[in-house]
Amino acid sequence: MERKTAWEKYTKKQKQDVMVFAEGYRQFISDCKTERECVKEFVKIAKKQGFKDLAEIIKAGKKVKAGDKLFISNMGKALALFVIGKEPLENGMNILGAHIDSPRLDLKQNPLYEESGLAMMDTHYYGGIKKYQWVTLPMALHGVIATKDKGVIEVNVGDNELDPVFGVSDLLIHLAADQMDKKVAKAVKGEALDICVGSIPLKGEEKDAVKKNILKILKDSFGIEEEDFISAEIEVVPAGPARDYGFDRSMIMGYGQDDRVCAYPSFWALMNSAKLDRTGVCLLVDKEEIGSVGATGMHSHFFENTVAEILNCMGCYSELAVRRAMSNSKVLSSDVSAGFDPNYPEVSDKNNSAYMGKGMVLNKYTGSRGKSGSNDASAEYIGDLRKVFDDAKVSFQTSELGKVDQGGGGTIAYILANFGMQVIDSGVAVHNMHAPWEITSKADIYEALKGYEAFVKNMK
Repeated sequence: MERKTAWEKYTKKQKQDVMVFAEGYRQFISDCKTERECVKEFVKIAKKQGFKDLAEIIKAGKKVKAGDKLFISNMGKALALFVIGKEPLENGMNILGAHIDSPRLDLKQNPLYEESGLAMMDTHYYGGIKKYQWVTLPMALHGVIATKDKGVIEVNVGDNELDPVFGVSDLLIHLAADQMDKKVAKAVKGEALDICVGSIPLKGEEKDAVKKNILKILKDSFGIEEEDFISAEIEVVPAGPARDYGFDRSMIMGYGQDDRVCAYPSFWALMNSAKLDRTGVCLLVDKEEIGSVGATGMHSHFFENTVAEILNCMGCYSELAVRRAMSNSKVLSSDVSAGFDPNYPEVSDKNNSAYMGKGMVLNKYTGSRGKSGSNDASAEYIGDLRKVFDDAKVSFQTSELGKVDQGGGGTIAYILANFGMQVIDSGVAVHNMHAPWEITSKADIYEALKGYEAFVKNMK
């Protein structure tokens, strides 16, 4: 089946709408490079849209009713938003589930050291990366430092044009004979991904004078001591804003598009859905890139507990009601798919690949080899989705994650499916996935918005 590019169907006004929405997204991923920053920005917008903090409603013992718009943050790193529908919550929810963490480098808890007159910071990479892609790039530091007596201090250095940047060095080609003979996976070691942060020694100091000068700068700038790194979460991310890509400005190149390119339209789809029959949910989670583990990952009971709290606030809580609300729900696991790349056609099945500009992507299954580790959506559910999308004139395509036995990947889909929900992976095609700079089509981002909105409003 040949799917036409979405660009062909747009009127001049529709094309303008695509560009306006994509510009808002471009700015968002330029400003929000960590899961904490995403949650903070989404909460700020949600409050302006009339959403109320569910935690405050629970604390005050207030009731929840149809039409209410709610949000609840999970430790500032994950977020659930609800528009309560007219139907009983036991009938299920229409859930858009995405993740807001992205591959990166994390500072270790004892990161700062001096070597050969340079101050360095030790890192541990997070998620699946090609390590060689993360050298010789300008990098920024984003995160928080929790001190013993000064509270939580936010750190954001490297993205203002007047800020310094940081980076991981690489061997000059003139001395790289041994490195060039290695397999790509071993050309750069994980322990070699340390960033350089300074070279001026502190006057009057003989031992570790450069390190001590950096500590002085950190104390003067942030009021922190070296021991404060023990309780810090500092992420090393590519510095600089996302950019329009291509002469026609049809694409966006930026950091963290896996999976914020799905999280952003998922969020706005719910913002645009004020009155619903079935309760609509936007669920944005952390830790997907390392297995959805931990208190802020999808494997936690955060979402299930939140549903229980809402049922309690509606005066109809029971264990059975919670189970019914979960099992009767339908989900778009909003995560990215591999876009067909003409530079690397050998890894893809052309008839079952996602193409840039041809709309949002449905992946019936992901996993690897024999669909291992995958949720495999039912034919009946996909049939219902086709009707929803076609009725809303949404451009969509289907895809697999590369050729059979070529590799594979996973999402949060299987975790939600464990509750008995009907789930399918649905997202945006990406080039350079997990690289510091990823590429997406503005048309696909816009079609994802339309598709997610149609799903929330019309899925029965």
